[in-house]
Amino acid sequence: MEALATAETYPEATLAAGRVLIADDQQHILDALELLLRNSGFATESVNHPAHVLRMLETHPFDAVLMDLNYTRDTTGGREGLELVSRIRALDKFLPVVVMTAWGSVDLAVEAMRRGASDFVQKPWNNWHLLEKLQHQVSQAQSERRIQRLREDELEEAREIQTKLLPKTLPAIPNYDIAAMTQPVRFVGGDYYNVVRIDDQHTAFCIADVAGKGMAAALLTSSLQAALHPLIGGRLAPLEVCQRLNRVLCDLTPDGKFISFFYGVLNNADQRFTYCNAGHNPPLLTRADGTSCELRSTGAVLGQFPDWNYEQADLQMKGGDSLVIFTDGLVEACNAEQDFFGEERLVGIVRENGGASAESVMNRLMATASRHCDGHFQDDASLIVLKAF
Repeated sequence: MEALATAETYPEATLAAGRVLIADDQQHILDALELLLRNSGFATESVNHPAHVLRMLETHPFDAVLMDLNYTRDTTGGREGLELVSRIRALDKFLPVVVMTAWGSVDLAVEAMRRGASDFVQKPWNNWHLLEKLQHQVSQAQSERRIQRLREDELEEAREIQTKLLPKTLPAIPNYDIAAMTQPVRFVGGDYYNVVRIDDQHTAFCIADVAGKGMAAALLTSSLQAALHPLIGGRLAPLEVCQRLNRVLCDLTPDGKFISFFYGVLNNADQRFTYCNAGHNPPLLTRADGTSCELRSTGAVLGQFPDWNYEQADLQMKGGDSLVIFTDGLVEACNAEQDFFGEERLVGIVRENGGASAESVMNRLMATASRHCDGHFQDDASLIVLKAF
């Protein structure tokens, strides 16, 4: 026979107060567990059906769930309870779920834990052991939630810092239209871009993609931005910018990491675009007549080869031309069949929108790529669109 709660109380100093949802299809079990937990400092709510558990969790906060694995539709196999554990875990990865069953077995316990149960109690239960398990699970979950809140606060601060590294506004260039954006897969990412007016005649364009994602990539992106800023101000040729930047980053980049980088300078007086491509995805230039070409790599990625000698190339931009500079997160966005969005689709959209503004082309590219991958980009996606009038 299951242990029933008595008027006995347990030392509150050793127990973690919390709100517990109790689920069982036998009313006398619910009554016994409610009495036990309330006398021990817990607040409780009780339900008698798996569907009611989910409704309560969706509308009320709880610190733990204490639930039976066997219900009226499946009194011995625990199937309903196991399915419920999986659904609870999908709702909240931190919420402790302590499962109970009078028909417990090692296999059932293992399966419950595999699906996300935090601990296992077999009926008839020992009051003190049950309370001890709940105390431990509630305390641990509260600690994990505090850590998660701190981590989220830190990520928010990192996101704000990274956002400030990107240009708030883009410079105006006579006879040109510019648009740019980035979309990180995580809260912070490893993509970086900038457009800087050097003087009345020259404008610098750069984009970078740090290998990896998340905080580590974001920190390396910050180092890149800090090293690059004075180089842009120095009015250096693109190959010289890449060579100096590479030497700095080779001292900062961890083993196994690297940065693909593209740097170009537009001379709007003679419409010449001079660039150095350090292992980055080739930007795509689409001419007014519908032809297109790639601005291929002229050197290795940054952060790996300190003595690499970079080269540069140039091209002539004409009225009606569109240059799209992007990171691989855009063209490598995959659909369910693992089909890339790809450069061909990118060029097709640019051609179809030849008379549209740079911002319209940018928004159309990002929206179409998002539909292609059903909104699930696998990597950070950034792009700059430059259109010549």
